Amino acid sequence: MNQTIELMNRRCSTRAYATTPITDDEKRAILHAAMRAPTAGNLMLYSIVEIDDQTLKDKLAETCDDQPFIARAPWVLLFVADYQKWMDLFEAAGVDEMDGVPHGVTPGVGDLMLACCDALIAAQNAVIAAESLGIGSCYIGDILEQAETHAELLGLPQYTFPITLLCFGRPKTRPHITERYEDNVVHRNKYRRAGADELRAVSDDLDRAFASRAGAPGAHACVRDVYARKFTADFSAEMNRSVAWWVERWTGA
Repeated sequence: MNQTIELMNRRCSTRAYATTPITDDEKRAILHAAMRAPTAGNLMLYSIVEIDDQTLKDKLAETCDDQPFIARAPWVLLFVADYQKWMDLFEAAGVDEMDGVPHGVTPGVGDLMLACCDALIAAQNAVIAAESLGIGSCYIGDILEQAETHAELLGLPQYTFPITLLCFGRPKTRPHITERYEDNVVHRNKYRRAGADELRAVSDDLDRAFASRAGAPGAHACVRDVYARKFTADFSAEMNRSVAWWVERWTGA
């Protein structure tokens, strides 16, 4: 197995950080790696916001589902799906004066999805680059929540979408590597829904992988735990409400 795959295999979320700072050279290397990520049409439909103001980090630790480690992270990056910069460029270039092209076109949900893909691919490049330097990371999906608060707090205009927040720091201790379940993930040629026996087998595998949440064998304990603790939780409802708000603002609906 080569070094890159070994690096990816041992990567896990880091929430406890050593006091050793991340150097400016390391930051530049990570940001450069992020910007080498694949991007739709080379448009780089994302922006990266470095967050170093401690008051802002403290606030995000509260608004992102009360996670204090965000405030303690040595380096925090916000990855933003961003079409606003292109809309501003279009206006500066006077595209509405061009002949033979539609005028007044605004980004749609397809543009939003493309920009989200660009931003997330760049974020993962940053994660792997950081890991190669001995710097851990943790994705914060809760930045999607409390949309109105985060839009104002971070100064995000209409055609932006905060797809993920990333915390970086050298691990204080080596985090536990969480098992991954692989059954029912890879399909061939077309999507295939699992049958009853396969669903039972996947559920049993989950119970074995996450034994701390499991009850008696065959009890679907892990699946039921996910339903109660994740899928139907208050934070999930708020995330869905906020994402609808971000999309409606983007589309002007």
